[in-house]
Amino acid sequence: MAALLQRLCPEGVEVRALGDVGEFVRGNGLQKSELTDAGVGAIHYGQIHSHYGIWADRTRSFVSEAKALKLRKAQTGDIVIATTSEDDADVAKAVAWVGNQEIAISGDACIYRHKLDPKYVAYFLSSDHFQEQKVRHVTGTKVRRISGSSLAKIRIPVPPLEVQREIVKVLDTFSKLENELENELENELEARRRQYRHYLDELLAFRGQSVRRAPLGDLGQFIRGRRFTKADYVDAGGVPCIHYGEIYTRYGTAASEAISQVRPDMAGSLRYALPGDVVITDVGETVVDVGKAVAWLGDDDVAIHDHCYAFRHSLNPKFVAYCMQTSSFVAEKAKYVARTKVNTLLIPGYAKITIPAPPPAEQDRIVAILDRFDALVNDLSSGLPAEIKARRQQYEHYRDRLLSFKEAA
Repeated sequence: MAALLQRLCPEGVEVRALGDVGEFVRGNGLQKSELTDAGVGAIHYGQIHSHYGIWADRTRSFVSEAKALKLRKAQTGDIVIATTSEDDADVAKAVAWVGNQEIAISGDACIYRHKLDPKYVAYFLSSDHFQEQKVRHVTGTKVRRISGSSLAKIRIPVPPLEVQREIVKVLDTFSKLENELENELENELEARRRQYRHYLDELLAFRGQSVRRAPLGDLGQFIRGRRFTKADYVDAGGVPCIHYGEIYTRYGTAASEAISQVRPDMAGSLRYALPGDVVITDVGETVVDVGKAVAWLGDDDVAIHDHCYAFRHSLNPKFVAYCMQTSSFVAEKAKYVARTKVNTLLIPGYAKITIPAPPPAEQDRIVAILDRFDALVNDLSSGLPAEIKARRQQYEHYRDRLLSFKEAA
């Protein structure tokens, strides 16, 4: 690559605004409900976030021919860019369209039409160089947005097409290898997760052992939290708290530090989980999600949301939290979940669910075994997830180096 750059652009690479080397065309009027399984190819902006990579030569969805007549189209070589997202990182996520046919594009997306190598542009739009420029142009509060006129101001290195194509060739190869390795690691991780779930169920089934099972209501008591909202959060100096939504997304089996804090003036109006309590949600989108639990191992009390219960007991708290992940617990819990708009499980239902209650030493032994599995499978600082993260970072570092040039005077 260095020799090619020295031969074709010894004085450096020209850097130009995207608007100077192409034009942005806004998509229009396509709802998810209008997508079909056949017809004219179409890309909805939400699919760019969830279903597409750097490039695509076929669409996942279609629209009717009548609908397609009313929509703006991306041509072969155009870049399709999602112009909205819930967070800054995903605003302007892009896919190069390299299929042979025109495709329809939804609103909240735009088409970038240019004469560069399309995959080169898409790789650039995924780079840190692009992200660093983009953040100055993102607007909005709940929904983050970027306009075509703002994208047009962002500067892109424009080496000769031969260099662009060579970079694409290298990145395609590297990306393919990275994806293959990542798939292998993902498959390995899923196998470990299945193994973990198997051991979890087997260890806590106590087959052939005379271990007492008891209703949760006989083993402890439930204390409902009190309401606070994310608007009550502060960055520092507040009351440590656990919001029920965070239990689904940001906590594992146990925690010793709270992720969030609420205003200190609310301290007297809140309810708290004590060290050793297990914090449980009472709602969820699915039956499995209802009753997701985290053992609170912090040194101090932690405020809990009103869609949470603190289960206060005398067992090993992590043992209880592990029991609440088992297939048998989920199956028994399902009997008491009220399946309305939101799946809900109230204290009378929780109190009837049984878990094993072996001697303390046996609880500790099982927790030690499951902790090792849990770390391997779930801890982002060790095991396979860390390996996957490292591979992604390696690829991103190499991509950004390839897209860095000495700028021509």
